[in-house]
Amino acid sequence: MKAQAKLEQGLAAHQHGSFAQARDLYERALKLHPNHFDAVHMLGLLAYQQGQLDRAALLIGKALKLDPDVASAHNNFGNVLQDQRKLTLALASYDRAISLDPQYAEAHNNRGDLLQVLGRVTEALTSYARAIELAPRYAAAFYNQANAFGRLGRWRQAVESYDQALAISPQYPQALMNRGNALVELRENEAAVQSYTQALSLDPTIPYLAGTLLHVNTQQCKWDDYQVHLEALLKDLRADKPVCLPFPLLALTDDTILHKQVAQAWVATVRSTIRSPWVETVRNHRAKLRVGYFSGDFCNHPVAYLSAGLFEAHDRARFEIFGFSFGPDTRDEMRQRLEKTFDHFLDVKDCTDTQLVARARECELDIAVDLTGLTKGCRPRVFLARVAPVQVSYLGYPGTTGIPEMDYVLVDQVIAEPSDAMHYTEKLIRLANSYQANDPSRRPSQRVFSRKELGLPEQGFVYCCFNNNYKINPAMFDRWMQILSEVPDSVLWLREATEETAKNLRKEAVARGVAGDRLVFAGRIDSMADHLARQRAADLFIDALPYNAHTTASDALWAGVPVLTCKGGSYAGRVGASLLSALDLHELITTNLVDYAVLAIALARDPARLFAIRTKLEHQLLTQPLFDIERFARNIEQAFVVAIERKAKGLPNDHFDVGV
Repeated sequence: MKAQAKLEQGLAAHQHGSFAQARDLYERALKLHPNHFDAVHMLGLLAYQQGQLDRAALLIGKALKLDPDVASAHNNFGNVLQDQRKLTLALASYDRAISLDPQYAEAHNNRGDLLQVLGRVTEALTSYARAIELAPRYAAAFYNQANAFGRLGRWRQAVESYDQALAISPQYPQALMNRGNALVELRENEAAVQSYTQALSLDPTIPYLAGTLLHVNTQQCKWDDYQVHLEALLKDLRADKPVCLPFPLLALTDDTILHKQVAQAWVATVRSTIRSPWVETVRNHRAKLRVGYFSGDFCNHPVAYLSAGLFEAHDRARFEIFGFSFGPDTRDEMRQRLEKTFDHFLDVKDCTDTQLVARARECELDIAVDLTGLTKGCRPRVFLARVAPVQVSYLGYPGTTGIPEMDYVLVDQVIAEPSDAMHYTEKLIRLANSYQANDPSRRPSQRVFSRKELGLPEQGFVYCCFNNNYKINPAMFDRWMQILSEVPDSVLWLREATEETAKNLRKEAVARGVAGDRLVFAGRIDSMADHLARQRAADLFIDALPYNAHTTASDALWAGVPVLTCKGGSYAGRVGASLLSALDLHELITTNLVDYAVLAIALARDPARLFAIRTKLEHQLLTQPLFDIERFARNIEQAFVVAIERKAKGLPNDHFDVGV
């Protein structure tokens, strides 16, 4: 009886969060009754709650030897094993808990969480459904169910499940945040902003949410108090607070020191989950180097548009090319093209990170090329675990990944000067000409668009910028409106926008003294060839800063439209200068926004000068290296050979230049 009394006192202290007192009382109970199941079990649970996994496993394991038929102990043991990454054993524990008590809703929920970790998402949904059936007001089960729907791309169902969780538990900031993420996927940005704002009001410390909220607002060009929010965000980031993910930051500042700091900090949070040691080996016995390209964007996507020609141009006598696709199987035109292009195309979207690492290692790659970096859908754990002797970041992410195991980043002499090396965790491979692959087979159609059918005025100068809306910021828009004010009858032709975004931009134009109807928004067009062709209706493409046009700039140039850029301080802000340098069109590169605006106005006022530039561009497209994919392929292949030869000789990674 005395042992039971100590146990009950310990339970009361435990429930009130007095962990030290609870532990003392549980241990006193055990001194009085050394084989007291509940005392051993609760000591184990207390150790788990305090992050002492090994001690928790020992104690709960001991409790189960005393009484193997207690469902809650098996459930708690499963939690410990899952956190220890002993996933198969954890699943067995949850299953045992459920077999002992089929009505145990929490065990069904926990089993679902583990199945998600194992990549068995559809099975996880079955477990969540059972948990909800048993406990209809189980908010966490609805929340986890929503997360599973999101992993399957079933975003509307995800929102519905988040709503059910919030109906039960309105003060649920994580559910509000993830609901916002799902709404962004559904392109319901205004509703997403409301959800994010409510989440932040409940918990201002939610990691990365402040930056996500600012990013979604910029996608709508909703700039209320933009500068105030931006300065607060940057201040917090410089104080090492996790308030913004690496990718959104690229469009908010060209502070490369901060870009690197934020990337490294985010990667460090991911690193803690890696449990897959790499055995160093260089496979120099084969005639062909094996190169694996990893991407979540092997579909109708800018990265694929640029790189498809590269994959086709690789010298198959010297290289064996693998494609690892961890994005959706869209079955679109580009996806079908790429499946035929690679020597080996592996659909790994359903693989967990651990499974993907294993499959990649089975292929015995020499070079692994990450085309996704830290963008949406990235898989950094794969590269943290290492899948090849040499790992390279390329194209998809314009900045340092912050991944120590990423050996190199492919850039060029404009993107990264030698003094910029300090801003990268990778070593620099600087390609001759431009770093950007371009597919010359992706040609404009023969269709001739009239200005009228495009919604453009039949007379007057047409500036265009088909950048994503989040690349537009108030300072950039100030310059654009200055340009329109100085060039009567000119218009600015922008990419397709939602009704809300168009309304916001027109309001901002009016606030700067420019009529809202001088902004024209391009309609949706399904044919990429027609999209390229219609750009010929523009007179001048005007780039954005700090995040330049990348694929969109190449598109404009390939369509014969001159691109005016301002060279920034970061990788993301130097792509325009890189492309123009490779075409020997240095006269379109400025280094500050004052000169940028002056030149944009001058070219509109001097048709002969602009015509000469346009004529030069048409000639350079055929004679300069930017769209010479065979030349580019040889350069990147040389980079791969040098990198793997250094590895084979036992030399450390180092910066080097290649190409002609």
